[in-house]
Amino acid sequence: ACMARGSITTARALYAHALEVLPTKKSLWLSAAHLEKLHGNRDSLDTLLQRAVTHCPKAEVLWLMGAKERWITHKDVAGARRILQLASAANPDSEQIWLAAVKLHGETNEPDKARTFLARAREVAPTQRVWLKSAILEREEGDMHAAKALLDEALVKFPTFDKLWMMRGQLAEQDPAAGVETAREVFQRGVKSCPHSIPLWLCATKLEENAALMAKARAVLEKARLLNPKCPELWLAAIRVEVAAAPGASGKKAGMALLAKALQECPTSGLLWAEAVLMEAKPQQRARSLGALRRCENDPHVILAVARLFWQDRKLDKARSWFNRVVALNPDLGDAWATFYKFEVQYGGEKEQAEVVTRCVAADPHHGEQWCKVSKAIENRKLQTDQILKR
Repeated sequence: ACMARGSITTARALYAHALEVLPTKKSLWLSAAHLEKLHGNRDSLDTLLQRAVTHCPKAEVLWLMGAKERWITHKDVAGARRILQLASAANPDSEQIWLAAVKLHGETNEPDKARTFLARAREVAPTQRVWLKSAILEREEGDMHAAKALLDEALVKFPTFDKLWMMRGQLAEQDPAAGVETAREVFQRGVKSCPHSIPLWLCATKLEENAALMAKARAVLEKARLLNPKCPELWLAAIRVEVAAAPGASGKKAGMALLAKALQECPTSGLLWAEAVLMEAKPQQRARSLGALRRCENDPHVILAVARLFWQDRKLDKARSWFNRVVALNPDLGDAWATFYKFEVQYGGEKEQAEVVTRCVAADPHHGEQWCKVSKAIENRKLQTDQILKR
């Protein structure tokens, strides 16, 4: 209430008193830190967080907040490293703290130190994410043999962790000595262990598509849909396989027929309705978009598809309005930000483009089909949000 009225001094005094009475209350320290972050300065926040971890040494989030402030705000890498060393001493089995230390070494181009930390983490905090991060580091450093060895060992320990299977299959696919057969075997074992992992089924499908084996891709998706009914992502992949299998009118016709079945099984899927809008012939797109909005009024994929139609028709004010609507509705959808930026590059000025970049950086999106293709590519691993946006 004090903060809502702008009484920052009073709010700070209340927190100070509360923390004297309840010094081990983690949520109080977090709220006080939030106040200092918004209305204090670097030093006041740093001092508060040092006191917080003294009273709550097992509160991982407080250690991580302190390290992040040191690293990002103060640009003090050594200070952030010291905080994480103290944090790991207080929480030796904390996955989050170990991985934060690894990330810090990775971002500061110290792969050997990151590798050492991960080796230690696999001993004291041997979680599936720690093993995955270990393999990712080796892949990023170009040591595919070490990455495969780590994945093979991790899969014995965590056979139901789908990301391990996905990465192992992708490494096999990229290895000329292994090839499609080996990768296919990995994915087959993976979906047997993780039958409800949609991303894993999609990786198995993509393998067959990349090898131009559309019949096998179709078979993979049919099996996936049997085990995972009413899944829009699997239907969408199947539609695109049909379109790619026979380029031209026949492929599109087959895709539209499958899309009709998909919408019967998933009638409220914005993902499928958006695809329906974009696949429709231009004269019918407006009617299709109205139908999509009736079914999924506030779905970000549908709203993005409608924005793209207005852009296509050069109704620029309406397009901009709908782009603003979608990024407000789901700021984590990177595809929406990327499309919005591309629109402003074509029709907006430098001011409009800069505004989209600023808002996107603040939103820090992590999802979206095209966004993840760019952000998760090995060569783009160190790109910042604004750089990913402009790719």
